[in-house]
Amino acid sequence: MTDTHATSLRGRRASHRSPRRRRLLPGLLLGVLALGAWAGSGMADVVRTADRDERPAAERPAQYSTALPFDLPDTRTLRDSGKPVFAHYFTPYPLSLDNEPPQQDYYARNYLTPQGEKGKHRAYGGLLRDRPLPAPREDGDWELAHLRQEIRTARDAGLDGFTLDILSLTGRNRERVENLMRAADAEDPGFRIVLMPDMTSLHTTPEALADALAGLARHRSAHRLSDGRLVVSPFKAEAQSPDWWQRTTMALEREHGIRTALVPVFLDLDANADRFAPISHGFSEWGSRSYSTQSGAASATRKAHRLGKIWMQPVSVQDARPNQGVYDEAGNTETLRASWGEAIDNRADWVQLTTWNDYSEGTHFAPSLHNGYAFLDLTSYYLTRFKIGAWPRIERDTLYLTSRVQFAAARPPAGAQSLLIAPRDGSAAPRDTVEVLSFLTGPATVRTATGSERASHSAPAGVSARLLPLRTGTSGASVVRDGETTTTVASRYPVRDPITKQDLQYYAVTSGRSQR
Repeated sequence: MTDTHATSLRGRRASHRSPRRRRLLPGLLLGVLALGAWAGSGMADVVRTADRDERPAAERPAQYSTALPFDLPDTRTLRDSGKPVFAHYFTPYPLSLDNEPPQQDYYARNYLTPQGEKGKHRAYGGLLRDRPLPAPREDGDWELAHLRQEIRTARDAGLDGFTLDILSLTGRNRERVENLMRAADAEDPGFRIVLMPDMTSLHTTPEALADALAGLARHRSAHRLSDGRLVVSPFKAEAQSPDWWQRTTMALEREHGIRTALVPVFLDLDANADRFAPISHGFSEWGSRSYSTQSGAASATRKAHRLGKIWMQPVSVQDARPNQGVYDEAGNTETLRASWGEAIDNRADWVQLTTWNDYSEGTHFAPSLHNGYAFLDLTSYYLTRFKIGAWPRIERDTLYLTSRVQFAAARPPAGAQSLLIAPRDGSAAPRDTVEVLSFLTGPATVRTATGSERASHSAPAGVSARLLPLRTGTSGASVVRDGETTTTVASRYPVRDPITKQDLQYYAVTSGRSQR
């Protein structure tokens, strides 16, 4: 396949700001296959009418009546908050690359194994460590059907849209850009698509880029402000000068009659904010992937607001890149919770989840084989607080269990993996922990198991986290109140030692979705 795994070429990095600046036996193949079948339902559709409105009916999918620890507001209420939450969509990794069964599709044959693509990824043990939650084969236009499914999944979790990474102006990734916008037009035009030219891979002229953006802007799903301006949010905008971008926006207006609102995403905000301020509607930064390096978000938000710009806060879950030999210590769900906390506490205007589906960087929030819906479900909780302005009431006891499946210092056998994965400079120190994140309707006892060790602790009503030492084998937890067990969670993948290849991503599971 060509033009598919462009992430190995673009060398995207996460910038690090200084302080200043219900039951399922783990490992069963049957459970994995059930996941794929369940995911294929795409969750419940919103009510559709022949004359489609851009705002879907205010009805929450049936799964959300029990899956989340709280009642997620309806789509209309969330969209009307005026605080949009987007997720960064990376075109090389759709639900399927070939519409084949998951046991033998392109992901399985070529990305998850060191022998894939004629051994191209042998040095680092395979390109990916995780993959999209398997989807069933589709008849007809299966690519469009899968993209519509991803849009439903994101919308039903409370997201407003995708920031769509435009890696190229021709080829398969460009075709997926067009198809995603077609899918949004067909599925829910109220689901917004922010055009994000990726300046790590685009080498073009302002005029050519303006023509390409104008072609995409014809879609109803292309995100525009209330005044009609098209939002363009280039990744690594500083790869070109402000003058270059001004030529692009002028060409859009002169040749196509399209006014724009530029929201550049920087790798280095401090070095570029003042330069880009005269031509920008807002700012964003790619952000950090470690819980210990989130504090710079406050000064970034203040800087943007001082310059009269909106701020789009990056929210992340983790980052581990085998093909680049680097990872960030996410601290179980601490990075997710800390980056959402910065967006909420600093009153960011928009949020970008970085990313929806970049599996090569391990930054995905989208439902995946190893994590199910756990990280996306957690995001729905913090997203609701960000949009509504008040913490949702906990209605159902729910547990989220996270850990790695190997110790951070574990190494594969000599010769098995020549490019080893090491912590990024500035990241928190690696740790070996199991986290039990509890959402409780009232005080309760949480009983835990890590390997052969058993323990218990008292947990308050609301949200609380408990860290336990990582041990070989499986982990689990249950909530006991007044002598009755209200919910249970168990890891689906055991911790192993020794290992055959490095896998530094955290795996997650939730009690809210029968271990999905």
